[in-house]
Amino acid sequence: MGNPVLVDEATVRGTAAEAWIWALPMLENYRTLYAQAVDDADPRYVGGFGVFRHYPHPFTPANTDVVTPNNDTPYSWAWLDLRAEPWVLEVPATDRYHVLPLHDLDTCYVGFVGSRTTGNGAGRHLVLGPDHRGMSGEGFDGVLHADTRLVGIVGRTYLAGPEDVPALEQVQAGYRLRPLSAHLGTEPPPPAPDPVWPVWREEVLDSLEFFSFLDFLLGFFPALPADTDLRRRLAELGIGAGDFEPAALPLEIRGAMARGIADARTRLSGAVAGSHDSTALFGTRVQLGTDHLGRAIGVLRGLYGLPVEEAWYTGWTTEDGPGGPGGAVGRPLDGSVRSYTLRFPPGGRPPARYFWSVTVYGLPDQLLAANPIDRYAIGDRTPGLAADEDGGLTLRLRHERPEDPRELANWLPVPAGPFMAVLRVYGPEPTVLDGRWQRPPLIVGP
Repeated sequence: MGNPVLVDEATVRGTAAEAWIWALPMLENYRTLYAQAVDDADPRYVGGFGVFRHYPHPFTPANTDVVTPNNDTPYSWAWLDLRAEPWVLEVPATDRYHVLPLHDLDTCYVGFVGSRTTGNGAGRHLVLGPDHRGMSGEGFDGVLHADTRLVGIVGRTYLAGPEDVPALEQVQAGYRLRPLSAHLGTEPPPPAPDPVWPVWREEVLDSLEFFSFLDFLLGFFPALPADTDLRRRLAELGIGAGDFEPAALPLEIRGAMARGIADARTRLSGAVAGSHDSTALFGTRVQLGTDHLGRAIGVLRGLYGLPVEEAWYTGWTTEDGPGGPGGAVGRPLDGSVRSYTLRFPPGGRPPARYFWSVTVYGLPDQLLAANPIDRYAIGDRTPGLAADEDGGLTLRLRHERPEDPRELANWLPVPAGPFMAVLRVYGPEPTVLDGRWQRPPLIVGP
């Protein structure tokens, strides 16, 4: 480890807080990358880099790859190592909704291949890393320029229901990845050296080892102009050269960094509590700019969430109330003591170009919760929904099974305990994006 410039404790504390929020998406992303592309003993392992692992079946509580999973569009996971050479992503022609978003190490999106952006025709797309800029994209349907040497893909493809799985599998089989040399039939370049991947542990996020992981990951992330000042201050602490060791720092500096982590946690917790939809939380680097806090909120709200023009998300963790006996604004949702209703008035269902759904997740893990009818989401594709007499639609979020047949048709089971509900609108119409359409209140109900 090089000799860091020892700056005053207040500056170190501020730098540590800023860097923790800036780097949190990188470490949360590495948590998934390590399990899927590095640790071949992990059940979530996809097979390493450069291969797809498809999930054609609807998610259940047994699936824990990512928080707030959805059953609207099963995932196709892949990771690319762009150090040695570019990669080629091929997609088949299909008339079903799909999107294959590619994200950098810090979860900023590199670009999107799919129904909304590139259409439903077959295509070949060249993925370039930061070491291969300027390479011609001639002969390809598109070129995606990554800022980091490691890139992830969390593809989504529409699933109509369990009976639709065979057709979905056929589409997913058409998603292919190949190194550029294999695509061109040329001699491959020498392989990049194998890194010594740090073993992921959950406690890393709240310890100084956070910065050791960051030090490792920055080796795959050339400095961007917008990050120059923060990268310089991190370098003064010895972070970024690939050999950072917290124990080598003076005790007072380590203490200041630990306090900075605590400051960042407090700031992020407050910001998450005040965030109610996905606007400005997910997107490309150009879209997100230097809003590091917003990106961190997005990671906690739903890692790998899509930008609002692709899918708009909003959620409830507390009652909008009053709406019924004992209703109270701001009281946490809890299926063990209350039932809830979500009513869309006549003409007020979510305006979606593709489709919409509401999904329930248990807290604090933000995963699907087991229920007796294996229904984890409800939406415009749910068969047998019962409209209200005036044409509106009332969804019933409760733990106990309703006795009334109409309420049963619209029942979304919730766990007997704390939970959150997420509304997803795929292909939101302009009225959603400009605020003319507003989500309905989630209130205590029968």
